[in-house]
Amino acid sequence: MIIIMKIKFHFPTFLITASVFSLIFLVGFVYKQQDGLGYIINHEKEIAHDEPGPHDGGGKTTAYPFFSKFKDAKMAFRKRVLQPGSTIGYHLQEQQEIYYIINGKAELTTNGKTITVSTGDAILTLPGNHHGLKPVGTEPLSMLITYEN
Repeated sequence: MIIIMKIKFHFPTFLITASVFSLIFLVGFVYKQQDGLGYIINHEKEIAHDEPGPHDGGGKTTAYPFFSKFKDAKMAFRKRVLQPGSTIGYHLQEQQEIYYIINGKAELTTNGKTITVSTGDAILTLPGNHHGLKPVGTEPLSMLITYEN
């Protein structure tokens, strides 16, 4: 089951973004970094790398695996940019996962049904359901992804 929220006003977009970032910072404060500072900062330009679309999606994407070197993280936080022609392959979801579309337009296929999603949409994918995502048009699709580790 996929739940899609259309966000048409900037305040809800701010609220979702603030919530996601609050969770990230919570991970940094609850678990201390090895040097004892109590936080971890990743700079996206330092962690970005090109790779094919996940789940055998293919095409060209840029992945930003924030906090992936923090072994005790309870949740994952990622950014991914999908270039036209790339996809996140159709796959079975094993835990809750949230996609938040930062910029662009895409076709979300879930359990055999195709839905158009775009900037400001948040997608909650529930365990036991299949889904895949591909950008539509000539612009890249930028999104934030979070899920439990």
